[in-house]
Amino acid sequence: MSKLKRSASEMVAAARSRIEEMETPDLIAAMDDPNVVIVDIRDIRERQRTGFIPGSVHAPRGMIEFWVDPDSPYFKEVFGQDDKKYVFHCASGWRSALTVATLQDMGFEAAHLKEGFSTWAKHGGPVEMPEPRD
Repeated sequence: MSKLKRSASEMVAAARSRIEEMETPDLIAAMDDPNVVIVDIRDIRERQRTGFIPGSVHAPRGMIEFWVDPDSPYFKEVFGQDDKKYVFHCASGWRSALTVATLQDMGFEAAHLKEGFSTWAKHGGPVEMPEPRD
């Protein structure tokens, strides 16, 4: 395979240079703020395996651009609240950085959790486990 024009890590670095990044303790402190919407873009299997932030909205990475676009047939009302601060997260902060950069390009303002869910529990963040599946 030939060398890529731009590596994934370069794309993440470029995204991080132009988006708002939140530290884990800061998002934990903001969890009870009714104006903050935490959005988990991880795969459903990740959520089932490691749990999730209580009250977070699950929006799979592959659908997020369509869910935030009011002109899309897939638009979700949760993303139509102008008075909210949206904070996206994945496992380590790479996918959420790319997601937030893309959303900003679309005109949707958001931040992301810098270290992702990987350090959430270590910093004392609550974790909810999904109901067992049959």
